[in-house]
Amino acid sequence: MGIAWLTASRSLGRLALEHMESAGSIAAQLTRNAAENLPAGELEKKLSRASDEGRPLRIKLGLDPTAPDIHLGHTVVLAKLREFQDAGHKVVLIVGDHTARIGDPSGRSETRPVLTSEEILSNAKSYESQAGLILDQDPERYELRFNSEWLDMPSADLLELIRTTTVAQMLERDDFAKRYKSGAPISILEFLYPLMQAYDSVAINSDVEIGGTDQTFNILLGRDIQRHYGLPEQAVITMPILPGIDGVDKMSKTSGNEIAITASPDEMFGRTMRIPDTAIDQWLELLAIERPDSETSPRDAKAMLAKAIVERFHSTDAAIAAEAQFSSQFVDHELPEDVEEVEITAEDGLIHMPAALAEAFSISRSEARRLVEQGGVKVSGEPFDQGLLDAKADDLDGNVVQIGRRRFKRFRIAR
Repeated sequence: MGIAWLTASRSLGRLALEHMESAGSIAAQLTRNAAENLPAGELEKKLSRASDEGRPLRIKLGLDPTAPDIHLGHTVVLAKLREFQDAGHKVVLIVGDHTARIGDPSGRSETRPVLTSEEILSNAKSYESQAGLILDQDPERYELRFNSEWLDMPSADLLELIRTTTVAQMLERDDFAKRYKSGAPISILEFLYPLMQAYDSVAINSDVEIGGTDQTFNILLGRDIQRHYGLPEQAVITMPILPGIDGVDKMSKTSGNEIAITASPDEMFGRTMRIPDTAIDQWLELLAIERPDSETSPRDAKAMLAKAIVERFHSTDAAIAAEAQFSSQFVDHELPEDVEEVEITAEDGLIHMPAALAEAFSISRSEARRLVEQGGVKVSGEPFDQGLLDAKADDLDGNVVQIGRRRFKRFRIAR
């Protein structure tokens, strides 16, 4: 894993070895930064029982592969899984290739778009690879499952599952209740999602399920479904949700406020520096990063946070280089040295800027035109005349063109 999370995880491992008789101590350490531990005392009982039986607990996390990358928000719960692994337990990571076809309605005010089977499969493979950056994938401590293994069930089995829960129970969910009250549509398919997530706990015989606070209803429903099928009910641990770089909404690819754990060092550092000052403490706490001195300015605190995140997923050298790059670009206002080149074709010695920008930066011509007209384009650090739509080819050839704060291309003119 590479990193700061291991400090807490190693202490848990020592605690498990040195205090085998104290399930309460281990439970307290494992839930120290959780939002909720439900029902009260359940995790301690399961730890004690597992110790008596000489077996590890099975710790469940389900992730729907709705985007190609795991982001920092996912790492909050993945880090908690790692702590359980280092305390001697087995993580069961469920890739929701079947439930992703429905789309999790949690926290949604409208029905989610449906992904294609090809998109789901591609994202699932990516999730499996990226989870290995945080989790120990030793088979003794890790099990990867795809819920299509059991959710592609006969209709008789599906009807038995549906029979366990009432519409009234589903409407207790805050998001469903709000949509029902406002008259917004709720599909029957969305009602199936919590049931299917709950059935995952039956299929893998989960002892403990971990998720974000937005998953509380679904995870508690898992206890009801386990009881219906005659299984011991899982303990529930929910973790606080990391806000995105806007500091407001839950981090997600859909909202565009995420930082992927596979992002380049420069992108990772730069996007972290965009979080509002009010979000710094929450990011430090949820990502388990050491707090700076109380006298540290917000800008310096964000820089320390950004360096720690880059170091966690890349290296110390990469973090130092990313900070230097950010400073030269945004503090000293220097242009980056390593800029991708794009070839642009001139017509009669002129370049039509909206077309050139659309081609170079993979944006629409209308967006490119808007950037030009609103003064959002720079050439070699100088603002491009927003009254012009065409530029002389000689004025652009070899120069760095910038849109927004962090997007650069060096234009090479083909004549």
